[in-house]
Amino acid sequence: MKKQAAVLQYSASTNRREIKMEAIKVSSRSVPKSVAGAIAAVIREGNPAEVQAVGAGAVNQAVKAIAIAHLYFTEDERELVCVPSFSELEVNGEEKTGMSFRVELR
Repeated sequence: MKKQAAVLQYSASTNRREIKMEAIKVSSRSVPKSVAGAIAAVIREGNPAEVQAVGAGAVNQAVKAIAIAHLYFTEDERELVCVPSFSELEVNGEEKTGMSFRVELR
């Protein structure tokens, strides 16, 4: 059974414009190719994607997914960039430190 990436929408306001960001939650059991497809879909809509992962296995799957998504855009001669950061995420009602990756076109 393939596990799909969970996608949450939220908006962030800036002085210039409102930016829609998609939070894609990745687990250690997520299929990297499926997550890469979710990342590509968000970016093709013109929005940056935020990939969130808690734990070494989840971070591993997230990095693989970002690398695969990068391949999708190099075929179109466009380049993805990824900015990693630590973030506090809520998992099952508990605050956990995880990794967030902001993924967007350069």
